[in-house]
Amino acid sequence: MSRRAYRILATESTTFHPRLMGRRGAVASNSHLSANAGADVLKAGGNAIDAAAAMTLVEGLVNPQMHTIGGECPILLRLAGENRVIALNGNTAAPMRATPAAYRARGLQDVPDSGILAAGVPAAFGALLTALTRWGTMSLRDVVAPALELAKNGFPVSEGLRNQHKYGIGPMQARFLKEWPGSAALYLPGGKVPEVGALFRNPALARSYEYLAGQKDPLAAFYKGDLAAEIVKYSKAHDGLLEMEDFAAFETRIEAPASMKLGDTELFKTGFWSQGPAELQTLAILWQFDLAGIGFGTPDYCHLLIEAMKLAYADREQYYGDPAQVKVPAETLLSHEYAKQRAALIDLKRASRELRPGDAWRKAALLPEAEKLTPKDWGAGTVHVDAVDAKGNMASFTPSGAWISSAEVIPALGFPLSVRMMTFYLGPESHPNVIAPGKRPRTTLTPSMAFRNGKPWMAFGTMGGDNQGQWLLQFYLCRAAFGMSIPQAIEAPRLSSEHTPGFFAPHASEPNRTRIEPRFGAKVLEELRARGHDLDIAPDWTEGFVSATQYDGDTGMLEAGCDPRGSKSECFPATALAW
Repeated sequence: MSRRAYRILATESTTFHPRLMGRRGAVASNSHLSANAGADVLKAGGNAIDAAAAMTLVEGLVNPQMHTIGGECPILLRLAGENRVIALNGNTAAPMRATPAAYRARGLQDVPDSGILAAGVPAAFGALLTALTRWGTMSLRDVVAPALELAKNGFPVSEGLRNQHKYGIGPMQARFLKEWPGSAALYLPGGKVPEVGALFRNPALARSYEYLAGQKDPLAAFYKGDLAAEIVKYSKAHDGLLEMEDFAAFETRIEAPASMKLGDTELFKTGFWSQGPAELQTLAILWQFDLAGIGFGTPDYCHLLIEAMKLAYADREQYYGDPAQVKVPAETLLSHEYAKQRAALIDLKRASRELRPGDAWRKAALLPEAEKLTPKDWGAGTVHVDAVDAKGNMASFTPSGAWISSAEVIPALGFPLSVRMMTFYLGPESHPNVIAPGKRPRTTLTPSMAFRNGKPWMAFGTMGGDNQGQWLLQFYLCRAAFGMSIPQAIEAPRLSSEHTPGFFAPHASEPNRTRIEPRFGAKVLEELRARGHDLDIAPDWTEGFVSATQYDGDTGMLEAGCDPRGSKSECFPATALAW
């Protein structure tokens, strides 16, 4: 045995990232630049809401393949001294001219997955300003300062911005040059893809931020002023549906979150306009079983997890929509009695290949076949930031949309518009997510907050489209059911089911397919195949990009963690800080 070794024990069970703890502040995000912006704001006397807003604005600049300010930003907040969670519906709204007939008149069978016809009213800025003005302590000028400095003076191009699969500048080069001159002018200087580490500036976005920061009422300046006018001008020039009236009518809704108590914990999610409640439904089904006895990462655990997600996400497809425009059987869907009925459908030895929504209106386990809303073909990007301050303010923001891969940059503004409306359906009329004027499309975006023993505990989230909720519930299980630390829970192997129809057009699915990291082990994979699961073996460190912060009100200790998958998958340089 070496006399010079600093460790002789095996390292398979240790984490890549350490536990990051402190007393004064903790932040986690998808870039070191945004994490540092959040830390700077907290150190300057701001609170967690100020910090999360600053991080979001930086993320929209440095990770535009994942989010820009033209997109959306659902938010969960916990205010110091309070035992409640506040939800902000930072989701887009459809233009008043958006009807199924308007799309069919253009020869379309779905809302397009790119371009102006998928654009609703940008919601992210409204959500940020609402959070700042109601619960922050700093002005927009102070909070936007880090993003404004980087937009003016430049930041280094990351691996993800240049190379990310499907979303980065490199993969998008041909489309930029062929279809979107506004994007090419900004992201292809000299007609070439910038190298990793090259200094990149966004002067138009800097001008937009300067304009907004200088206004007495930034919210009105965005939604009723020059920025809205410029967006509407662009929309009309490209056969879009947006009008000034759509912007003037838009507001960020402040709501009660969906929640569920599970053992000594309580998990909070945004409402049924998001996929958040599907996590709650999945967890309620899983809580019907002896998870501690089953154990993490075993064949029984993986099988049960997959089958429970199939059931919960079938309900997501059948029932979820904008509660302001459709009726959702929310009370039944989140009841433990309904979860018990649904859990009884699971065959512990055999995978189901069926799409099986429950009969929530009649409080029965299974919906009659004739009433299922099964898509005709049954057979992108986001970031997340968390912050917690020494007083116990907690923020979980999931900014997304207006990716550079799906819409052209508006040259005068420096950002594209979101294409979130592609999650809408054009029919049947009875579908809860059929497009309608002013309606909010259901969204994959799902920030998370949790209490333990009745006290604030965690703020967490991830990017990942349809997989967001699946990855987050696995992180939550690792912590709440299996007692793992933040880095252990983040770095544990994960999987995702592609069984249920996707949120994004054309709403495709791969029945019974599960994408799984091989770190679960060969014996687990073999047993899952024997039970009938169709496995897609993913590269390790590609399933999920979770970040989290934690607050312990009894000790005053704060903690933060981020996912090494961010850099391993060349998506973004995820970073967590605590001090």
